[in-house]
Amino acid sequence: MKIAQIAPLAECCPPKLYGGTERIVSYLTEELVRQGHDVTLFASGDSQTAAHLVPCSAMALRLDPTIEDRLPYYVMMLDKVRQRAHEFDVLHFHIDLMHYPLFREMKNRIVTTLHGRLNLPDLQPFYEFFSELPLVSISNDQRQPMPPVNWAATVLHGLPSDLLMPMKKPRNDYLAFLGRICPEKRPDRAIEIAMATGMPLKIAAKVDPADEEYWQSYLKPLVDSAPNIEFVGEINEQQKSDFLGHAQALLFPIDWPEPFGLVMIEAMACGTPVIAFKCGSVPEVIDEGVTGFIVSNVQEAADAVRKTVNFDRARVRATFEKRFTVERMAKDYLDIYRNLVSQPDTFVDEISLSAEIIDLREAG
Repeated sequence: MKIAQIAPLAECCPPKLYGGTERIVSYLTEELVRQGHDVTLFASGDSQTAAHLVPCSAMALRLDPTIEDRLPYYVMMLDKVRQRAHEFDVLHFHIDLMHYPLFREMKNRIVTTLHGRLNLPDLQPFYEFFSELPLVSISNDQRQPMPPVNWAATVLHGLPSDLLMPMKKPRNDYLAFLGRICPEKRPDRAIEIAMATGMPLKIAAKVDPADEEYWQSYLKPLVDSAPNIEFVGEINEQQKSDFLGHAQALLFPIDWPEPFGLVMIEAMACGTPVIAFKCGSVPEVIDEGVTGFIVSNVQEAADAVRKTVNFDRARVRATFEKRFTVERMAKDYLDIYRNLVSQPDTFVDEISLSAEIIDLREAG
């Protein structure tokens, strides 16, 4: 198939540091190429891919200090996609909603994966207005706030099997928090859990400008005052196997409707169990007692930490290989693509019908 992947421009594909959506777009793109499909990736110019790359900004917008407004770059990218849309069997968008008016008439050749939270009030009238366009959710829970729309499927994320590997002799001497410093990710809960268990906690996370005040005024003082807490900062892909693989458990103490939670399956790939709060997608990702524990409060989390001392890490890895590989993710998306292109092109049919009506009127 000829497939276009349209990625966000905030990070490159794959991201050099933090970045969930662009990472998934990259894994999917490379797997589709590996399987022999003709893939074009619309992304930042510093992306690395085996697909045909169409640069839509010089570099990842988040890392370019000269960028003040990201919108113009997305408009230019969409114009490039629009000009070349006729070349593709399927156009797969990962940029939320900006493309809808431009590609509405191509609804049988486009699909959009929604990677973010959907419980924001301004999204409801939008998706009601464009309710016919096919959407993919990344968990079933993510769908809960939405009005009736055209769900094509739920596709859980997947990773390349050889990307992150278990440690042969994991140290199991600390707890890990990996992700982003922000109130909804609740790194403060991770600190509470570590204090309750007496275990060291390593926090590998980025601090966005929007969360700088939260970090400086609230979280950093907690980190500085606790001798068993270490703030590592952002880490790259090559550092994750070591960081996650040597941890006794990953703490995922979220307090928001998490659409998926990529870090959970990254930990599983390393054979590391996950202790996660029951929010959003967590029950769909964690197999209770197999890949980790689902908890409701700090005390339950602390008790779960103690249960992970002799956890079967080989079973965690085996569950990852069964449920969360990029091969499975690509298969799910290919099923969606093939179903799309098998449908009649209703836009063309409507044009043809209009022409016939005009012909009849003129003949009459």
